[in-house]
Amino acid sequence: MMRRYVIRRLLQLVPIILCVTLLSFAMMQVAGSDYVTTMIESQGVAVTQDVIDARRHELGLDRPLLVQYGTWLAGLLTGDLGTSYVSGKDVASEFASRLPATILLTVTSMVATLALAIPLGICAAVTRGRVADYVIRITSFVGNALPNFFVALLLILVFAIQLGWLPVMSGARTGAAGIVLPTATLAIAMASKYTRQVRAVVLDELRRPYVQGARARGVRERTILVRSVLRCGLPMIVTIVALSVGDLLGGTAIVETIFMWNGVGKLAVDAITMRDYPMIQAYVVWMAIIYVGVNLIADLLYHRLDSRVASEGMASERVEP
Repeated sequence: MMRRYVIRRLLQLVPIILCVTLLSFAMMQVAGSDYVTTMIESQGVAVTQDVIDARRHELGLDRPLLVQYGTWLAGLLTGDLGTSYVSGKDVASEFASRLPATILLTVTSMVATLALAIPLGICAAVTRGRVADYVIRITSFVGNALPNFFVALLLILVFAIQLGWLPVMSGARTGAAGIVLPTATLAIAMASKYTRQVRAVVLDELRRPYVQGARARGVRERTILVRSVLRCGLPMIVTIVALSVGDLLGGTAIVETIFMWNGVGKLAVDAITMRDYPMIQAYVVWMAIIYVGVNLIADLLYHRLDSRVASEGMASERVEP
């Protein structure tokens, strides 16, 4: 049954990719300009209409929408994502070259987020109504309200410009220090949001009868939190990780652009700016695969962590025709 469930979820990826890619193609067509006009405008050089038409014909931009989409889709089925209009390189290889940077930033941001959100959420729940609880809640509210670009600029001002501890821009030349500020920018926002959710889950679990029974038997509070409360709260933590990983693997465009982090988010922003249609389509496909894949992994983990979810899933499989 589990195999059938996985296969069915993977098959759902096909119509999702078709819908989102066709929609993105249509939106690019109504944008009012294409790569040729954008390039000419950026160069500031006077070019005759014949030259423009010849270049558009060379790239296939003068063909109808459905014809362009059909050509691109045929290439996708054979593993060919086309050639970038801007760099002239293979889209698949160029996109793949940016993935390691995005994956690295995703891992460091998630580790920092969980390292902050889980202890602070537990501390706020255990000290409910006390000073520590109010401080954590107010701090998390402020951190969640601040936009990423403001946090990034503030961190650059303090730690890079005034103190000089970290580099302003990130990249290969800056070494390990270059990832600190982008990671901190993303972790502050995510940890602020998830601290409140962890607090709510822990408070809900602490009211359960099994916690009262454990306390009556003299079980230490730390043991109850670690072995019982956190274990029951694992599905919620999985949800946090799944939602965040999907966003981060798609590339956080603002943060990557500010810190010049060469990930897929910055690549997508550059492609949209230059109307690089093949690169934009590769990014759209990547986002669809990521969200379907991450949600599938989260559902499978639910079945492992919560027997009730597994029972409901098997029951739904039995009633389906």
